[in-house]
Amino acid sequence: MDLELRAYRIVDKDRLVEILQQNVPAYFDESEVADFIHYLDQEIEQYFVAELDGVIVGSGGINFDEGGRIGVISWDVIQPEFQGKGIGSSLLKFRLDILKSIKSVEKIIVRTSQLTFAFYEKNGFVLLEIKKDYWAQGFDLYKMIYAG
Repeated sequence: MDLELRAYRIVDKDRLVEILQQNVPAYFDESEVADFIHYLDQEIEQYFVAELDGVIVGSGGINFDEGGRIGVISWDVIQPEFQGKGIGSSLLKFRLDILKSIKSVEKIIVRTSQLTFAFYEKNGFVLLEIKKDYWAQGFDLYKMIYAG
């Protein structure tokens, strides 16, 4: 299997929305589909797709806060049948390496849910705070910071 990580292109949008929808309700609430579409249309700063043998199987982004001092890992989505195979970890490491190379970035955070926080914990993030039902009913905010 040949994994390629590359920059997002507009033509990827429908496929990425389809992958997100495959993760509803396991990891995302139905209401988040519209939020993701808005993100793809309006809020991308750096966004990447993971292609396995030429087929898009996931994506994830980087955004910046506080004038570039905070790097934010955003909208990680992996096609369900490819979860647990290292694709998400490769995509995360790829973005962490980018963020670590940017001199202005002082800290890296991710805002996730109770359903995926263990993945980030396993990859060097520590929990800062929890907000109940933040994303939607039953989807809590787990704000985490990268500790390396």
